[in-house]
Amino acid sequence: LHILGGLTPPTSGEIHIDGRDLLRMSEAERTDLRKRTVGFVFQKYNLLPTLTAEENIDIARDIAGLGRDRGSDFQEMIRMLGIESRLDHKPRALSGGEQQRVAIARALVNNPAILLADEPTGNLDSENSHKVLTLLRDLNDRTGQTILMITHDLEAAAYGDRIVRMRDGRIVE
Repeated sequence: LHILGGLTPPTSGEIHIDGRDLLRMSEAERTDLRKRTVGFVFQKYNLLPTLTAEENIDIARDIAGLGRDRGSDFQEMIRMLGIESRLDHKPRALSGGEQQRVAIARALVNNPAILLADEPTGNLDSENSHKVLTLLRDLNDRTGQTILMITHDLEAAAYGDRIVRMRDGRIVE
């Protein structure tokens, strides 16, 4: 996912996003593309410990220069993720599942064209996993957002349109 998102250069091959070759772009151009086009859900959350959950979500908008107007879908997303009562808490006061859902909200708040999600339900119970996967499925259906999810969970994978299997770093199916 780091390679696809332009965070790490590949050892060979090409990566094109929206018709643009990531390897031919400057670091500043890749950064701008990531800020405006790609949302990341990291397996380790990468929340800033000194910020509240709400501030951790809003920082994605700040970095992209989009301001604090989150749009009408924000409250619905927060409600679906079940974190509306946790927005004023810092990460250390949140459970692992709550931190994961804050990280998902941060990745989605800018309505990115592409979402790269590394085990987005890995620390969630079955109820919250279902809510997150339903949200992602709905976003794809309504907006055409591309969602690339890495998972070992076959139930989570079943929410996708296409499943690509890998073994030992190679695509096998």
